[in-house]
Amino acid sequence: MCGGRGTRLDADVEKPLFEVAGRPMVNRVRDALAESRVDATYAVVSPHAPETRAHVDLPVIETSGEGYVADLTTALEAVEPPVLTVAADLPLLDGDVVNTVLDAADGSTSVRVPAALKDALGASTDADGAWVPTGVNVVARTRTPWFGATTRASP
Repeated sequence: MCGGRGTRLDADVEKPLFEVAGRPMVNRVRDALAESRVDATYAVVSPHAPETRAHVDLPVIETSGEGYVADLTTALEAVEPPVLTVAADLPLLDGDVVNTVLDAADGSTSVRVPAALKDALGASTDADGAWVPTGVNVVARTRTPWFGATTRASP
């Protein structure tokens, strides 16, 4: 998922192209997926991230950019489940972690971490509560993107 507005990031570059240790975050996520046992990887893009769309060297799924859920729904309609969804702003993701998520998934799965961990790291959170989404999910069916089991993982 690399088509969002990235409004919280105060930078002169689209969020997926923001560099961490000299490499765009979207490249780091792409490489992690390539190191995993994921069969195929697509960049889900929108009109809000034209530079990202031009940058990625992956097949793309075009969305309207109306929001995460709308864009995710469009992406899920373009592929066969089960589907691993990953946000493009996870530069520390690696292939072993992706494989661990795939092994642990039992139907649709949302990977979450303690909110206190994100707070301690200075990362923003969108949700209230003790557990917050990481941006990594497994969708087993496309009937609705938000149902099923939740896997809680600590670092």
